[in-house]
Amino acid sequence: KPNSQPELDSIKQLIFDQPFYNGLLINQKTNATLMMLTLDNERLNSKGRIRIISDIEQEVAKFSKKHQVKVHFSGMPFIRTKTMKMVQHELLLFMVLSMLIASLALFIFFRSFKAVLFPMLIVAISVIWVMGTLGIFNFEITILTGMIPPLLVIIGVENCIFLLNKYHYEYREHGNKVKALARVVIRTGNATFLTNLTTAVGFAAFIITGNKLLMEFGIVAALNIMGVFVLSIFLVPILYSYLQPPKMRHLKHLDNKNTTSIILGIVNLVENHRKAIYFGALGLLLFAVIGITRLKTTGNVVDDIPHNHPIYTDMLFFQHEFRGILPFEVTIDTRKPRGVMRMSTIQKISDLQDTLAKFPEFSKPLSVAELVKASKQAFYNGNPKMYSLPNNQERNFILGYLPSFKSEKRTIINSFVDTSLSKTRISVQMANIGTHEIQRIKDELRPAIDHLFPPDKYDVDITGTSIVFLKGTGFLVNNLATSLLLALVLIGILLGLLFSSVKMVIVSLIPNLLPQLMTAALMGFLFISIKPSTILIFSIALGISVDNAIHFLSRYRLALRHNNWDIQKSVYSALRETGFSMIYSSIVLFFGFAIFTLSTFGGTKSVGFLVSFTLLMALFSNLLLLPSLLLSLDRWLTTRKFDEPLIELFDEDDDSDTDSDIFDKELKSNS
Repeated sequence: KPNSQPELDSIKQLIFDQPFYNGLLINQKTNATLMMLTLDNERLNSKGRIRIISDIEQEVAKFSKKHQVKVHFSGMPFIRTKTMKMVQHELLLFMVLSMLIASLALFIFFRSFKAVLFPMLIVAISVIWVMGTLGIFNFEITILTGMIPPLLVIIGVENCIFLLNKYHYEYREHGNKVKALARVVIRTGNATFLTNLTTAVGFAAFIITGNKLLMEFGIVAALNIMGVFVLSIFLVPILYSYLQPPKMRHLKHLDNKNTTSIILGIVNLVENHRKAIYFGALGLLLFAVIGITRLKTTGNVVDDIPHNHPIYTDMLFFQHEFRGILPFEVTIDTRKPRGVMRMSTIQKISDLQDTLAKFPEFSKPLSVAELVKASKQAFYNGNPKMYSLPNNQERNFILGYLPSFKSEKRTIINSFVDTSLSKTRISVQMANIGTHEIQRIKDELRPAIDHLFPPDKYDVDITGTSIVFLKGTGFLVNNLATSLLLALVLIGILLGLLFSSVKMVIVSLIPNLLPQLMTAALMGFLFISIKPSTILIFSIALGISVDNAIHFLSRYRLALRHNNWDIQKSVYSALRETGFSMIYSSIVLFFGFAIFTLSTFGGTKSVGFLVSFTLLMALFSNLLLLPSLLLSLDRWLTTRKFDEPLIELFDEDDDSDTDSDIFDKELKSNS
């Protein structure tokens, strides 16, 4: 430890005379210095990492305050730890917000505190189940799994809206509470089961991606979506069986003038302005095609962290001072024992490093060639001018001073060569750039590598975290696209079981695929890239948005029976009687997903914004385009086979004209 300023200055000059460290541990131009810490694998992947990082931060904070030195942190263990804390904070925030939104929506719709209390009890239990599932499977709370509890709140409330609406419809019809609750289970249970199943399928599709985070997200979400269905279908009838029947003020929402006016307006559009709906859909499709052509696939390792957050700004500091933060490595196999220690090989490595130096994205390299240069400098009493490769006269006695493998003690050379001295690596740090730039650099490097190390004599691979991320992103995007296709096929099969008609499956999917295309177009126009955090939006939105089509079409099929296969009357009946629940549930879902736009993570913000947009588009598509298609293609679609489904659903009122009569009166009064 130096005892005086001159002694400290002398040590500093000695360090500055070591070119090996310049650009690696120190920046002589700015006097920035780097301290590197390594965690062992056991601590790295355990909860103990959190305490270690916290202790390090506390000690560094004391040092920084005492010496008035600005300190920056970075590194993947540090970033993982800090993002986990951010996720835990956001989990609590989103839980509170989702509960508030759901409670407010339920009270506005049903005008009853009981209609708020019991659904909230159900979703609270479902959230406990989510946390229990994470514990059972030993999964961590990540950016993705942290989204599941608030999602379950919204999906659970959607279930309760359909069940309570049915209960109120039934009770208003005959005034028998027990009969009304029984019909809730009989007539709405299967439909609710299928809608939850399609939603679960949208999430479960992530299981095939091969990505650990997405697989955990898919497993936990799918299981608990079906769990919230079980809670809803059992607890709603049971709890309401102990309560007093609903009063007239609780049933007023069934005759809500604003909602009724909206439904009547939709009926008018479908009945009298079908061509305008089709032209509008074609216009949106053209818009989608143009927008999709602007889509790009890219991503960064820390892409989701906000750019004003200390994690990101500290990372930029390291990038500015030391020109990189992400490992990028070139491994070289000479195919010969002690091939690395040949001077010709070391010269080739040095030449390759000169090529790497031409890329501003790379930091100073670290390799066996740098060790040889440092050995030569040491041989000449630390003269910095001698930091270079030895010539033919110098190489024999200088190479002899390099550490060997004879001792069991690990030396610095162990980090760069194998025990046979036939394989080595060049390590550099790469700037935080996108996948397109990484691919460009890789493509430009390969010819230079093949020139210096002919493929017939050497095996040279480009690897490192940045390259793994590049390959992983491409692999993941492809797998997510496959998972979306799988979700589409599975949902199509479920719809086929419901309607026993391929034609009806196609027609029911069209209004739900158009919003997906619109979302892709919006991403193109807003320059939101296709990456793992955005492509998962489509599977989620598809699984949820198709719920409205299921409720509408199941009611339409039942209306056909009671209207003697009068297609026009059945479409209007289904539209009038399911429109309330479709609008109510979509409003809850829209604002439920919108809360994720408050996240500090870019990917979570994208999920919130884009899924909300998709669900809003899907609502209008299912209310306008789907009924229009049914009316225009009525004879082509409707056959007796359509009346014989493999899965029998009862949705809304199948033996009453109460709601239709109400709307008929409204139509007559408005005409």
